Amino acid sequence: MALSLFAGIPVNDYAAALTWYQQLFGSPPTFIPNDREAVWELADDRSVYIELHPGHGGHAMHTIFVDDLDAVVAQIAERGLEPARRETYENGVRKITYRDPDGNEIGFGGVPH
Repeated sequence: MALSLFAGIPVNDYAAALTWYQQLFGSPPTFIPNDREAVWELADDRSVYIELHPGHGGHAMHTIFVDDLDAVVAQIAERGLEPARRETYENGVRKITYRDPDGNEIGFGGVPH
C-alpha cells in the first residue's frame, strides 16, 4: 500500500510561525497555496503544513523520524532553535522536541544504529 502524509499544524500568528518553521526546516516552504497556509515537503509524499487558525494554535504534536538525529539537531541549532525537551526511551530511541511560538510540538526521533 502506498502511503502519503499531509500533516497540518494550526497557528495563531501566521507570520511568526512561517519564520519559525523556516528556521526549523532550514528552507522556505515548498509551496504556499494561499495567504493562510505554507507547506514543506519533507520527503516524497510526506508534507507538513501550517495553517492560520486563530484560537486553535498550540495543539499539534508531530514526530518526524530521521536517519541521523544528531546531525538534524545540530543543523537546527545552527539556525538558532534549541529543543524544549530531550528524551531517551528504554529501547534506546531518542526524541528531541521543539515548540513553535504557539506551543505546537514538533519532535525529531531517531533509532540507535
